[in-house]
Amino acid sequence: MKMGPNDLVLVGPSVWHIPLLERLEPAARAGFTVISITPGDIWTLESQGVKAAEIVRRVADAGLEISDMECIGNWLPSHRAAASAPDAAMSLLNLEPEPVLDAAARVGAKTVAVVDMIADPNPRDAVVEAFANICDLAAQRGLKAQIEWLPFGSIPDLPTAWAIVQASGKANAGLTVDSGHFFNSCATLDQLAAIPGSRVHAVQINDAPTMPRTPIVERRERMLPGEGGFDLMGFIQTLDRIGSTAPIGVEIFNMQVPTQDIETIAQTWAAAGRKTIDQARRKI
Repeated sequence: MKMGPNDLVLVGPSVWHIPLLERLEPAARAGFTVISITPGDIWTLESQGVKAAEIVRRVADAGLEISDMECIGNWLPSHRAAASAPDAAMSLLNLEPEPVLDAAARVGAKTVAVVDMIADPNPRDAVVEAFANICDLAAQRGLKAQIEWLPFGSIPDLPTAWAIVQASGKANAGLTVDSGHFFNSCATLDQLAAIPGSRVHAVQINDAPTMPRTPIVERRERMLPGEGGFDLMGFIQTLDRIGSTAPIGVEIFNMQVPTQDIETIAQTWAAAGRKTIDQARRKI
């Protein structure tokens, strides 16, 4: 089955506290048809003796597909410097390109996200070269690669991320468009409308109480789609107009999520995501 913009994705990093195999059937029952995953999801299972082929089988048996893997977090000079510091945290700085890409390829993911959570600047040429290299490594494994810009990193907004994608010159390069990062960085729908839909590799929706008037570092309390003030109608309609074929994921980070069971998460997220998408497409 070829996934597309009518498919709903349960985004993996936001449910990291629930083991991957325990997410599958609840996600499918709730109406998700696709999941995204983290490298840790795969490495944890493999360390327990579960082979990649078995993971693939379990996902397929649940009636799901894997879209993207999140993420590569150590790929720039500033990352390498931070990772070598004596007090470096065990986090995204452990996620280097080749091990993450290998894990994605083993389980049949389609794309891999690249992020920068460190605000320290890097030379523009070094960023473009590093991302282009990741795209080449991804292509060797039959994968696409995309930048997910973060308002608190050195790739803080859509124009910066898109310029890097263009400068890389790689056919498999693209973007993750997350509504939280989009609106928090004060991106505009006109900016999004200028991106070819084929370069949108992943879409994630969530909400917040109000639309920011100036860029903010990040919102820690994300809401279900449709519960806040983001212009998700315009966001989804613009993605449709540019011809984005990426499935749409629901990704919520807040203090309540780690306390909830997967059935509750899957049902409430799928219902809110589908309602928001259908409203944008005027189906209800």
